[in-house]
Amino acid sequence: METLFQNDAYLKSIEATVTSVSENSFMLDKTIFYPLGGGQPGDNGTLTKADGTSVDITDTRKGENFGEVNHLLNEGADCPSIGEVVTVTLDWEKRYKYMRFHTAMHVLCSLIEGDVTGGNLSADKARLDFNLPNEFPPKDQLTEDLKRIVEENHPVSTSWITDEELDNEPDLVRTMSVQPPRGSGKVRLLDIEGIDLQPCGGTHLKSTGEIGNMIVSKIENKGKQNRRFILRFGGDS
Repeated sequence: METLFQNDAYLKSIEATVTSVSENSFMLDKTIFYPLGGGQPGDNGTLTKADGTSVDITDTRKGENFGEVNHLLNEGADCPSIGEVVTVTLDWEKRYKYMRFHTAMHVLCSLIEGDVTGGNLSADKARLDFNLPNEFPPKDQLTEDLKRIVEENHPVSTSWITDEELDNEPDLVRTMSVQPPRGSGKVRLLDIEGIDLQPCGGTHLKSTGEIGNMIVSKIENKGKQNRRFILRFGGDS
């Protein structure tokens, strides 16, 4: 299966061929739908069959084999047939919010010195947890620093390195609880030019300027050294 979102997160709709069908789910020869993982929700949207009828894709999950993506339908929905050419279309408004939050999380990660112990995002907020034995910037300062990087409009790009290359550069990995996605012999890197470089399989923006108005709304104490930072859209976003 071609996971097209890894190279172009801005594809909104494609034609693809159904390769397998099970109860309330199907797979394609290629997809633009990101499956649940790495703290990012699975995409949802619509499936339009060859006869023109449409059904909702309610969620997207990883398959049993590396690189497989299962597209989930409501219980009782009319599944497509193997070999059928269909059109799948993202809920783009929701996906784009995921992309804004996920890119902002990487920027936030660059502003805080500490290991990441967890993270999660939705369409209305995101969180990053850090192991922080020492002092850290207050939320107002972090918001100002985030705003500055947004205004500087740094380019965002991806590249690939081998598993062996990553093993030789362990400092690239900031996360303690989630390891970079492996299984194909190579690992995808997200590069926010001059700001952040680390493994990530999620969907992101083309530049930090697209993050828009975002704030660090809260910092929570989640343990002796664990602190949770909450990101939300600020004002008219």
